[in-house]
Amino acid sequence: MSTPHLQGNPGDYAPTVLMPGDPLRARFIAETFLQDAREVNSVRGMLGYTGTYKGRAVSVQGSGMGCPSMGIYSYELFQFFGVEHIIRVGTAGSIQEGLNLGDLCIALGACTNSGYLSQYRLPGSFAPVASYPMVRAAADIAAEKGLRCAVGNVMSSDVFYDDVPVVDDWRKMGVLALEMETAALYANAARTGKQAMTLLTISDEILTGRKASTQERQTAFTGMMETALETAIRL
Repeated sequence: MSTPHLQGNPGDYAPTVLMPGDPLRARFIAETFLQDAREVNSVRGMLGYTGTYKGRAVSVQGSGMGCPSMGIYSYELFQFFGVEHIIRVGTAGSIQEGLNLGDLCIALGACTNSGYLSQYRLPGSFAPVASYPMVRAAADIAAEKGLRCAVGNVMSSDVFYDDVPVVDDWRKMGVLALEMETAALYANAARTGKQAMTLLTISDEILTGRKASTQERQTAFTGMMETALETAIRL
């Protein structure tokens, strides 16, 4: 049951999949947190693993960067591999004061400048939103762990290097942070009748210029990873 981007068969992936953008982060999560993890995908270097966490089957699969890449991988998981829940675990740049490096951010909804949503030919603007049960579980778990966690709107941008700055435009509307994948993930979940949530760690403070190192982006955000895994086993 291989697809152009994922190898394997139904059953190779658990019903719940964590999806970091970086395939090396997928490997780190599998090797650090999962028991008996086995590689289930290496097509195009986009690594995927399945193992167990506290006795429950969980998978982790890289998504790549941007709505088009997330759109491909999440759609194939939902549509062809029997996946029911996807938790994106990624990084974001905060655009609100008080949302600092290392803080968690749950994307309740996702604004976007991407053309991804135009494929549905809707007579209006679709608002991509998270699964509420997943959001509630993750927020409760973060609180139990004593982690700082904001819940609200994010912006999924198709552009990393904006020719014209747009931070103030989104900031005035209360958007918490900028990232690049959530809108496509939530749209695919809606279209396939599945559930999804994005859990982010703030890696950049766009207002102050502070940022995490490349190594920290790959391996140091364990609070987010553990919160996502605890959420996975409550679903």
